[in-house]
Parts: sequence; structure tokens; C-alpha cells
Amino acid sequence: MSTLRTPLTELVGIEHPIVQTGMGWVAGPSLVSATAEAGGLGILASATMTYAELEAAIAKTKAHTGKPFGVNIRADATDAPERIDLLIREKVAVASFALAPKQELIAKLKDAGVVVIPSIGAAKHAVKVAAWGADAVIVQGGEGGGHTGPVATTLLLPSVLDAVDIPVVAAGGFFDGRGLAAALAYGAAGVAMGTRFLLTKESTVPDAVKQEYLRRQLQDTVVSVKVDGMPHRVLNTELVQRLEHSGRWRGLTAAVANAARFKGMTGMKWSTMVRDGLTMRKAKDLSWSQVVMAANTPMLLRAGLVEGNTHAGVLAAGQVTGIIDDLPTCKELIDRIIADASTRIDAIATLRDRPKTTAPRSN
Repeated sequence: MSTLRTPLTELVGIEHPIVQTGMGWVAGPSLVSATAEAGGLGILASATMTYAELEAAIAKTKAHTGKPFGVNIRADATDAPERIDLLIREKVAVASFALAPKQELIAKLKDAGVVVIPSIGAAKHAVKVAAWGADAVIVQGGEGGGHTGPVATTLLLPSVLDAVDIPVVAAGGFFDGRGLAAALAYGAAGVAMGTRFLLTKESTVPDAVKQEYLRRQLQDTVVSVKVDGMPHRVLNTELVQRLEHSGRWRGLTAAVANAARFKGMTGMKWSTMVRDGLTMRKAKDLSWSQVVMAANTPMLLRAGLVEGNTHAGVLAAGQVTGIIDDLPTCKELIDRIIADASTRIDAIATLRDRPKTTAPRSN
């Protein structure tokens, strides 16, 4: 089996430069431990977990693997400091963040030996977190699923690589060995994938939902702002079409109802949700209507990705959905990506000093 050693593998202590992203309702102990055992970096998604659920998920993951894994934390959550203490206490290898964590939180994690890897969407954000002490960054281009920016990975990645000197992991549009080889050629330290790992055997997403993804074509995703008020790439389902054509007040009414459901499921207090909303509004510079609409996301994603209700749920999806056509195990996926990337890198090397051939003369 070929190996590709990069600054990411050396930083985290993993075998292969492949990251499974922290997808809400998807990245649980089963997927994360399988990714870790296969030599990649699996990341638990804690934003849709209570503190107690996260504690249990970490314990379950550790019971299935002794290899490094990570936890994704909402930096703007009111209990983020408590969750960070949990990561330190449980000796979790990596803390990843969808929003830049405060400088003091980065310092606390680093002092405890936890690798800090925020996700960013612009070179200036990478510069900021690097100055604050982040060990690496994940940069996701517009091809990715979930919340995404408008700039393609092929342009965003080099701009970030030119701006910082810490390891950069490329995300958005990756699913095979060709993509990994290309990312490494750019100068990235590895790739991060969401949709590709969602469509594996160890993913707990219902089989019927996985088949819904596999049936889709390249043009079957859409970036909508009607899901939660921010750009969100999802499968273009009938529900999404209804949301796209719904009025503003109808969307806000649905969001309030979903906020109440999320409160009941997690046991969160209204006061906590309001504080989180205030923090989100300040951190992301959102209007109050956008903050209320953000309550849609957890419940709409849960309906599709956990309950399997594609008529009432939203399915986050990268553009690679239209290319993926199988459901391998995590080990099968990672092994073939590394083998394919190694073959392609070797092939590129043969182009150097290749003897010039004489083109046939035309009559």
C-alpha cells in the first residue's frame, strides 16, 4: 500500500492526508472510528449534540479506535469552553471549528496538545487564525456541501496557500485520487471530504437517502438562502423548491416552529438559544430574520439525514453528488484514493525530461 506523507499526516499522526468532515447528524462514532481505522482523520460533529451526547460519542469512538480523531465545535456556542475542556480531558487529537475560535481558546487547546484546525472561506480569515496560533486550516470552495462561499476551490485554494505558511487542507469538490493528487500539486497538505464519506457503508444515513444521492446528476444541487438565511448547498428537492418560492413570513414562521422542536430535542433553554442567537448575529453580522431562519437547519437536516424523510427534510450535498456512484467502506474508499493518487503523481513525474518525439509529417 502506497503512503503519502504530508505536513498534515505529520501534524496529526495519521497515515493518509484525507479528512472526513464534521457533518451534522452524519459524522458520529461509526463513521469517525471507521475513518480513523482506515488511516484518515475522522471528525465528530458536535453542533447537533448536547454536551452529554458529545461526551458519549467521544467515549464510543475511543472504544472503537485508538487512532487520532477530531471533534468539530461551534466556536459561538455558549458552552464552547466546557466542550473544549472535555476535548482536553479526553485527549482528543484535533479540535476543528466552523467559525474562528477566540485566540484564548486556541492557546488553551494548543497548551494541552490539541491540534487546532479551523475551517475558513477566505485568505484573510486564514491569515487571522494563523496569527492567532491555528495549526492548520481547512479551506472549502463553492463546490462543497452545506454552508459555502461563491469562490471555486481552484481559485480559493491557491489564494490561501499564498497567504499563510501553515498546512492547508483543501475541501469542496474532492472525491477520488485525481482530486488528492491535484490538491497536493497545488501545495495543499491533504483533502477534506463530506459528501463522499456520507456515501459510505459506515455512514448512518438511511439507505433510501443514500440512494437518493446516488440517483442525482451534477446539476441537481442548488445554493439556497431560504434554508437558514445563509448560502447553503443542498440537493434540489421539491421541498427546497417550495422554500425557494415561499414568502418571507412563511419561512420565518416555519423557523420559529423548528426552533421549538430543536429546543425540545436538545433540552436547551430558551435563554441559551437566545444567547447563542445573539452571539451568532454578532459573529456573522446577520439580521434578526437570518438568526431566526438559522433555527431551520438542524431540524430540516435531521428530517432528511436521520429520519430519512426526503419530503420534509433538507439534504446538504456537494456538487460531487452527481459523480459518486457507489457505497464503499471507509477503508475501501481511502485505500483506492491513495493508490490512485500515487499512480497519478508517479505518472506526472515521468513527464519531466521526457524524450521529444518527432511529429509525423503531413503530406
